Amino acid sequence: MSYRRLFILIEGNDDERFFNKILVPIFEKKYDLVQLWAYANETKKRVNNLLKSIKAMNADYYFISDINNFSCISAIKQKLSNKYNYLDNNKIIVIIMEIESWYLSGLSKESETKLKVKSYDSTDGLSKETFNRVIPSKFSSRIDFIQEILKCFNINIAVRKNKSFNYFFNKSQSNIDMNQTSQ
Repeated sequence: MSYRRLFILIEGNDDERFFNKILVPIFEKKYDLVQLWAYANETKKRVNNLLKSIKAMNADYYFISDINNFSCISAIKQKLSNKYNYLDNNKIIVIIMEIESWYLSGLSKESETKLKVKSYDSTDGLSKETFNRVIPSKFSSRIDFIQEILKCFNINIAVRKNKSFNYFFNKSQSNIDMNQTSQ
């Protein structure tokens, strides 16, 4: 059996907190190495070099990006593909709207009540600014609030409340299953 590696290229610290707590443990069941790599403050050359290396070692990867100010997923994917020569369009995962929407998507009604957070049936349109406005005053910092969310995050609820999380979670799980059966 070959050594299996997964790289997840993320934008920043909030992405890293989310992936480390929620998704990396799931991926670690199927991969020998799961590595997060923040690309937002890296040069285009360094990102391209990493993507080239990932391909050379025949590792799996996902490139995570917020939709930002783009009107559609294909537009942001095109921009990223144009910027990074070695980026496979099928490996780009676009978060709608931002990672904060994924955080709040995993809260049950009970957790929302416990944390004193507004209830959302869908977090698809939730921005970072909205997230920051809903932080209850009982939390001493944004990071403290995020850590409390992660303690009660429920993946089954998140896949129902956020379409882009649902897409990524199901795509990543089917890719893991397909890779397992192809060996």
